[in-house]
Amino acid sequence: MRLDRNLCHWRIWAFFAVVVLWPHAAAADTITPERITAAMSKLEALAEGAVADGAVPGLAIGIVHGDEVIFLKGFGHCDAGKPEAVDADTVFQIASLSKPVSATVVAALVSDGIVSWDSKVADLDPAFRLAEPYPTSELTVRDLFSHRSGLPGTAGDDLEDIGYDRAEILHRLRFVPPSSSFRAGYSYSNFGLTEGAIAAVKQTGKSWEDVAEEKLYRRLGMASTSSRHADFAKHANRAALHVKVDGVWAAKVRRDPDAQAPAGGVSSTARDLSQWVRLIVGNGVYDGKTLIAADALDQTHVPLMARGKNPVSGGASFYGLGWNVEFGRHGLSWGHAGAFSVGARTLVTIFPEERLGIVIIANAFPTGLPEGLSDSFADLVFEGSVEKDWIKAWDGIYASLFGPAVEAAKATYAAPPSPARPAAPVSAYAGRYANDFIGDAVVVSAGDGLVLKVGPAGARSYSLTHYDGDLFLTFPDTETPDRPTGVSFVVGPDGKASAMTIGFLNDNHLGTLRRVGD
Repeated sequence: MRLDRNLCHWRIWAFFAVVVLWPHAAAADTITPERITAAMSKLEALAEGAVADGAVPGLAIGIVHGDEVIFLKGFGHCDAGKPEAVDADTVFQIASLSKPVSATVVAALVSDGIVSWDSKVADLDPAFRLAEPYPTSELTVRDLFSHRSGLPGTAGDDLEDIGYDRAEILHRLRFVPPSSSFRAGYSYSNFGLTEGAIAAVKQTGKSWEDVAEEKLYRRLGMASTSSRHADFAKHANRAALHVKVDGVWAAKVRRDPDAQAPAGGVSSTARDLSQWVRLIVGNGVYDGKTLIAADALDQTHVPLMARGKNPVSGGASFYGLGWNVEFGRHGLSWGHAGAFSVGARTLVTIFPEERLGIVIIANAFPTGLPEGLSDSFADLVFEGSVEKDWIKAWDGIYASLFGPAVEAAKATYAAPPSPARPAAPVSAYAGRYANDFIGDAVVVSAGDGLVLKVGPAGARSYSLTHYDGDLFLTFPDTETPDRPTGVSFVVGPDGKASAMTIGFLNDNHLGTLRRVGD
C-alpha cells in the first residue's frame, strides 16, 4: 500500500499497525492516575541519580497528561563546574526536536489556508532547484518534511560547517546528485526540511522566524522560545553545550544553527515545550480553543516513510511530517530526538491514545539519557515496572555513533608508508581551486606547511600536514578533534596540482575542486 497516496486512511493504517502488528500493546484503561503519579516519582529519582552519576551535567523534564502539565523540573547544572542550576525555565538548544515544532508551525499555516502540505515548492519558491527537473517541478512541502525528496541526508550540512548562510546553502542544493529516486527513499535531510519550511512561509512575506513566533510560540505563551540563535544567547539562564574531554564534561563549543533554523535552530525550555505538547495531545486544541485544525495537524502523524526498527526496543518506525511514528511495545507513539554532536540531546515522546507526552532536554553529547528516561517512564506507566536498563542500552547506541568512525580513520592513517613518498614543492599545491558546490578554496603556504581556506571569503582555515606523496591530513571536526581526514592533490607533468579532493567535504562526491587560474 502506498501510504502517501492514502492520506485519508491514515487512521485505518494506524489501527492496523497497533492491532495487527502489535497485538500485545497495553490498553489505555491500564493507565491510572495512581500509576502515573508513581511513575513520575520513580522517574524523578532516576533523573537525579543519573545526573549525580555524571550521565549529563544537566537536564529538564516536562510531562503532560490530557490538558495538564503534571511534571516540570530541572536537574543538575547549566554549565559543568559552575553553580547555576537547571530549572524548568532554563533555555536549551533543542537541535532536531525543532523538526516537529516546525511541522506544527506549518500545520498552523495549513489550518489557516495559507499553504497546503501538497503545495508545490516550484510555485511557492520558484528559485529553488533540485538536481533533476522532474523532481524540481513536482516537489511539495510534504515531500520535504517527510525526507523523501531524494536529497542525501548530509546535503548542505557540509556547507553550513564551512560558514555559508541559509540562502546560499539552499541555492547550492541544486548541485547535489540524488541519493534515491524521487519519493522512493527516506533520507533524513536538515536542509531539505528547512527548504520545506522556508517555501511554506513565502506567501506571508515574513521570515520563518517571525512566522514561527506568530503562529505558535506567542499563541502558546512560549515566551522563552525562539528560532533565532541571538535570542538564545541573550538568556542568562541558558544551558551550555557539553562534550567529554578526558572523561569529564566540558563546555567547549558554541553552535549557531540559524542556517537550518526550522530543522535544528529552536531554543526553548521544559516549561514552554510542555505547552506545545499540550497542543499536540489536544489535537490542535489549547485551553479549550482550536488553534490548529485537526486535519492539518493529523497529517503530520501519517506514517509515510519506513525507517526500519527502533534500534533498542525493536518497534516498527516510520516518518511522517517532522515526526517519527512508531508502533512499539506500548502501542502507537509519536516522537523525535535531537542532538548536536557538540553537546545537546533532546527528545519528545507522545502516546496519543492516552494523551500522554514527555519532553526531555539535556546539555551533553553523546548520551542516551533522554531515550533511557522516556522508555523507563513508559514502562512504569504502562506496566508498573521498568523492563530493562534503558539508559544503558541507549547510551550504547549514542556512544557508537562516532567512536568506530574515529577509530577507523585513525587506523587508516595510523602511520604513512615507510619510507613515505616526499611531497612536491609547496608551490605545486598553492593556489585557488573551485567547484559549483563548495565554491572557492585557497591553499597557501604557512611556515613549512600548507593551510586550506574554504567557505565565504575563506571563513574556515585548516592546517595540512604531509602524510605521503600528494596526500595531506587535517583534523576538521570540533566534536571529533582526533579524527584525521585526507586532502589529496593531483599533480600533473607541469609540476602543479590540477585538482584537489577535500575528504571532509566529499560525502556526496562533491569534494573535488579544480585549479582556477595560475
